[in-house]
Amino acid sequence: MALPKLQSLTTAEDYLAFEREAKERHEWLDGLIYKMAGESPEHSLITTNIIAELNIQLRSSPCAVYSPNMKTRAAQDHAQGRKGLFAYADAMVVCGKPVFHDEYRDVIVNPKVIIEVLSKSTSRYDHEEKFERYAQNKSLAEYALVSQNRPHIQHFVRKPRGRWEYVIETKLTGSVHLASIKCKLKLADVYDRIEFPPIQLVVNPLED
Repeated sequence: MALPKLQSLTTAEDYLAFEREAKERHEWLDGLIYKMAGESPEHSLITTNIIAELNIQLRSSPCAVYSPNMKTRAAQDHAQGRKGLFAYADAMVVCGKPVFHDEYRDVIVNPKVIIEVLSKSTSRYDHEEKFERYAQNKSLAEYALVSQNRPHIQHFVRKPRGRWEYVIETKLTGSVHLASIKCKLKLADVYDRIEFPPIQLVVNPLED
């Protein structure tokens, strides 16, 4: 994981007490605190576009979308020696009544859909470590990873017996169907106002 480690803590409660007083956001993984990387303008716009689209589509439904300021939790896994995860998802949808970690009501433990916008410093973390932990929440039905450098959304869906299947959409004319919440994310809307960097062509130095 590319996030800078700050210090080791013995309990999740210590982290939560620290985080509630902190001026910057941090995540907690297996007893270690990691400072979150700053976001680019593209990351911010894509996140806002996603939340705006989901909010419109979820009106009058039992589901609601939460901003990146709300934390979620992955429980301990004693068999794997994991203490757990507290993280900020870029967008999170909860259906029905939200279940909170404690009386502070700043950690949701029953997400239905989680969406992460990728950055260079956290791409591997979001693909591997975070996804494995998020998937431990039985409520989670879908997980999406959104590139900020090109039209590219990787969409994971939980299948029977805990299996996960995924599809990749790369066309701006395409869309991702979030069946568990009856929503559709059109890539043209997700990437609204985003200017992608030009494609770098590989030139063969042996050619004239």
